[in-house]
Amino acid sequence: MKQIPAGTELARPFMPAKDFDLSRKFYETLGFEKLLDEEVAIFRAGSGGFILQRAYQKDWAENFMMQLMVDDLDAWWAHVDGLDLPGRFNVRPPRAPAMQPWGLRIAYVFDPSGVLWHIGQRRDGAIQD
Repeated sequence: MKQIPAGTELARPFMPAKDFDLSRKFYETLGFEKLLDEEVAIFRAGSGGFILQRAYQKDWAENFMMQLMVDDLDAWWAHVDGLDLPGRFNVRPPRAPAMQPWGLRIAYVFDPSGVLWHIGQRRDGAIQD
């Protein structure tokens, strides 16, 4: 089996935006670093990222999920909870961190297009986290 070239590859999903300007402001408010702001907006989220695009289909957006694994979920929750995202962006209220049946502690955040973010606490010694 031939190996693919390895180096600085980075996978970034294309995320939907019902209202591109509102979604862009939402991610700026969350504190993601904006790397590009043109026809698309590229954001860095830790060591990964995503491309916010000017495309939207309700069924796709409301079934699109992102995972952000963090070292300190309580600090992230304090940050998110203090932003008043429902009041500022008319989104569903974030859900506080809770232990899930699959073994991760997760908080949930919804963006203006309906995309669901799972913000999870990394587990000590779990390499996939």
